[in-house]
Amino acid sequence: MCIALCKRLARSLSLVLTGFLIGFCWVPTTMGARYDYVDINSPAIRKIPTAIPVFKSLGNTTDEAQISSQAADMLSDMLVFTGYFKMLDRGAFLIDPKAPNIIASQIQFKNWTGVGAELLVTGGVVFDEGLLTMELRLFDTFKAQLLVGKRYKGRKEDMRRMIRRFSSEVIFTLTGNRGLFDSKIAFVSTVEGKKEIFVCDFDGKEPVRMTHHKNISLSPALSSDLQWIAYTSYVKGKPDLHIKHLQKKVGAVVAKKGINIAPSWMPGELKLAATLSFEGDPEIYLLTENGKIINRLTKSKGIDISAAWSPDGRKIAFVSKRAGSPQIYIKEIASGQTRRLTFEGKNNTQPTWSFRGDQIAYTAMDKDGLNIRVIGVEGEGLIQLTHNSGDNESPSWSPDGSLIVFSSNREGTSRIYVMTAYGTDQRRLLDLPGKQSEPQWSGNAMTQ
Repeated sequence: MCIALCKRLARSLSLVLTGFLIGFCWVPTTMGARYDYVDINSPAIRKIPTAIPVFKSLGNTTDEAQISSQAADMLSDMLVFTGYFKMLDRGAFLIDPKAPNIIASQIQFKNWTGVGAELLVTGGVVFDEGLLTMELRLFDTFKAQLLVGKRYKGRKEDMRRMIRRFSSEVIFTLTGNRGLFDSKIAFVSTVEGKKEIFVCDFDGKEPVRMTHHKNISLSPALSSDLQWIAYTSYVKGKPDLHIKHLQKKVGAVVAKKGINIAPSWMPGELKLAATLSFEGDPEIYLLTENGKIINRLTKSKGIDISAAWSPDGRKIAFVSKRAGSPQIYIKEIASGQTRRLTFEGKNNTQPTWSFRGDQIAYTAMDKDGLNIRVIGVEGEGLIQLTHNSGDNESPSWSPDGSLIVFSSNREGTSRIYVMTAYGTDQRRLLDLPGKQSEPQWSGNAMTQ
């Protein structure tokens, strides 16, 4: 049956070659190098006009037609989420959006350039006996050229995963970066009045409750491979650090005297930094995934808290009151050299390191309340990303560096929002009852 389906789809789409994902198939592109359609370093990114007609149902069944429409809408939503694309209204297409030609030799590219589309995505779908086969192709309409084509096979439940993978291929083709489509966001949400830990997809979809303590749980942190989560819980009446594997029943609870808070996983390692106070002042320690202390990372009078690792794992940014008020410092782990990063303002907290390691976003308290700022790691280029919109805090960079997630009470209660790394396109991420706060963006499961 599988072979027959592949032959059927190959004939219908005039495919060039075959292979599998879940099964995964690779269709070769005609380009020799990546195109620079998107300048990801520009604060004023021009959104690319893109057309995505409803994918073609090759078996003409009701189930296929429904999947074809859902998959096209899902892909549109994912690409729009990046901030790089402007989706064209299907009602403006010069062809029937439900019956598009899907291979280059059949496409009249003038019909697409005529409505302003610079990019076109076509798709074909076969759904037979529970097996879903989907081929997706990205074209440059002005060059009438195939940029990337992929075929995916799996179950109907795998559709979202297929679309995520193709979205990643699109972004990689246009920018050279895999994007954020397989990353996760951990956050705190109130459930029946209690704060519990949740994890959702990069776009706020499919939120899953991770804790059921029926108490206060805070500061979630996902490991870079998305296999472990750490957080602080008051389930035993004091702030203890919980470390858990997401699939296996392994982990630890760090319940030393005093506070055990603010975990942060070391990139690419099963080690995490956390603030403990069993020796007196709150200091930052390096721990194993089993909660054992490896060494002490900070030592000073006053509170040291909120460690954030550089992408290479060689430095941490953290908050310290060693100079009197909360400010952000950077420490090189190997040499132990520590320097102060922030000087403007009397209360700077919650640092998060950018994907490239050249910037740090943080929460600053000023006369307008709490706002998100970004500063270069050498103290240069300070900018403020949020203005006159309530309290904005807990920034966290996406794993590709293009977006920042944060919490804000701009609508009256704390919700989670996302914006570009330059502060543009600020919009709410997800819609859940209660309050949401402390988002932490981590990992890209597909690239681990």
